[in-house]
Amino acid sequence: MPAIRHIVFDIGKVLIHYDPNLPYSKIIPDEAERRWFLANVCTSAWNLEQDRGRSWIDAEAELLARFPDREAHIRAFRQNWRAMVPYAYQDSVEVLNGLIDAGHDVTMLTNFAADTFREAREIYPFLNRPRGVTVSGEIGLIKPDIEIYQRHTEDFGLEPSATLFIDDVLENVEGAKAAGWNAVQFVGAEQLKCDLASLGVTH
Repeated sequence: MPAIRHIVFDIGKVLIHYDPNLPYSKIIPDEAERRWFLANVCTSAWNLEQDRGRSWIDAEAELLARFPDREAHIRAFRQNWRAMVPYAYQDSVEVLNGLIDAGHDVTMLTNFAADTFREAREIYPFLNRPRGVTVSGEIGLIKPDIEIYQRHTEDFGLEPSATLFIDDVLENVEGAKAAGWNAVQFVGAEQLKCDLASLGVTH
């Protein structure tokens, strides 16, 4: 295996925390009702389409047609997005910064809506440190589709066999491997440090 020369980070649940329950615990205090709402109305699958590039206007309209009595709760998703990303994982950010400071080529590849990612960069300036980022919502492709990894490879001049991808979602890790990358599933910063060391990556 060629030495790792490119390191690609996912963002959500690797570098920053993400949890829609945080604002909705106040918006819909009843736990059973809240669980139903997030499982049936503002679902992960619905939100993923914003990551693919669908506008929030269209996303809300689609749900309002089906759940007209839930307008306030539906619109609350985008309105309270910042409360869903309340903090960064400082130990992971230290790894990211350490790799950049050591001179490694670091980029990011994320499933993220274009507009909320712009906000994330304002909230968390460290997201501006890597050489660049592929944002799914900006290009209309999402992980784990192989095309998004190929696009990232082309845009940033990566050699797939010398690239390491770090993502918390196993399907996304497998997608990267299908594109010829090396990849590890993120479970925590300490394990990531071990994974990097085992691949000969110092930081």
